[in-house]
Amino acid sequence: MTNSAGARSSLRHRMIMKRIGILNGGGDCPGLNAVTHGVVGAANTLGWEVVGFRDGFEGLLPPGDYKLLKRSKTQGILKLGGTILGTTNRGHFSSKQGAGETVGIERQLIEDAKKTIHQLGVEALIVVGGDGTLSTALQFQRAGVPVIGVPKTIDNDLQATAMTFGFDSAVSTVVDALDRLHTTAESHKRVMVVEVMGRHTGWIALFSGIGGGADIILIPEIPFHYSSIAKAIRKRESEGNHTTLVVVAEGAAPEGGHQSVESNEGAGEYRLGGIGDRVACEIERLTGKETRSCTLGHLQRGGSPTSWDRVLATRFGVKAVHLIRDGCFGHMVSYQSYQVGSVPIEEAVEKLKLVDPNGEVVGTARAVGISFGD
Repeated sequence: MTNSAGARSSLRHRMIMKRIGILNGGGDCPGLNAVTHGVVGAANTLGWEVVGFRDGFEGLLPPGDYKLLKRSKTQGILKLGGTILGTTNRGHFSSKQGAGETVGIERQLIEDAKKTIHQLGVEALIVVGGDGTLSTALQFQRAGVPVIGVPKTIDNDLQATAMTFGFDSAVSTVVDALDRLHTTAESHKRVMVVEVMGRHTGWIALFSGIGGGADIILIPEIPFHYSSIAKAIRKRESEGNHTTLVVVAEGAAPEGGHQSVESNEGAGEYRLGGIGDRVACEIERLTGKETRSCTLGHLQRGGSPTSWDRVLATRFGVKAVHLIRDGCFGHMVSYQSYQVGSVPIEEAVEKLKLVDPNGEVVGTARAVGISFGD
């Protein structure tokens, strides 16, 4: 090949080369690295470059905090928990203050972020996150930044997708904890109360409670009565069952009562916590049974993703790149009917996916004798 021919070939390569960006927002969860693995693999196959922005949208602020991601550097991250890019649910770009409450991001912040994007030659941005992060992503899209969303939340509460990665890993962690707590509860004939994550929805509590053999499940969608919980425990006692396992979502609340708030400081949503202790105290007061509480907290976010979450997250990452290839901006990757497709981001952040109190899964739990305290 002559020098001129080589130069023309190099020029053509530069003309078709795309550079895309990826960032994570909100809480961490198992599978984030698997998404990055999928994005980088699919992008490199198309001959594209990938820029990873650190610590969510904060990495877009000038001069930019980022690193170039290559397939050779990301193949080993598939099985790792956490995220090599970091994430945040605080900072300048928090757009959710509560369920359905969206706050506009300052226009100047978005313009500053756009400068970084343009200076780096990033032609499209993949945003991995939950309801709040995708609400911010939608504002970027409307400001002229081509965006693709990837749903991420261990709460599994996005309406536009049947499943989010991280949920299966969180449920597996809780089920493992419940298996262990069964034995200590039986040894002392105690009631054990396990508080799990679930701010507005009870998917983790519901699925882990069924899978872990809980006797009582308390979720935000079904207000409970302490008297009903005590009645269920006494009934078990009368049947010769001297231990009871209670799973309670952090956002659950008694009928006519309020969620248990641990902290309401700083930007973003208030921090929930303490409902497990409250439930344990009331159970002991009403039944006289020795009761202990255990809050799993961030254990649900940590550790390696399950095989299901690794595959789903990789599929999401690949699909996000293909949506960019096809020019489907302003869309979020979505899992429905065993297939990975996409929906407009607007539909994804419109409303939360709540547990149906009269649905099949709750009905299954009731059919095997699980009480919801109602």
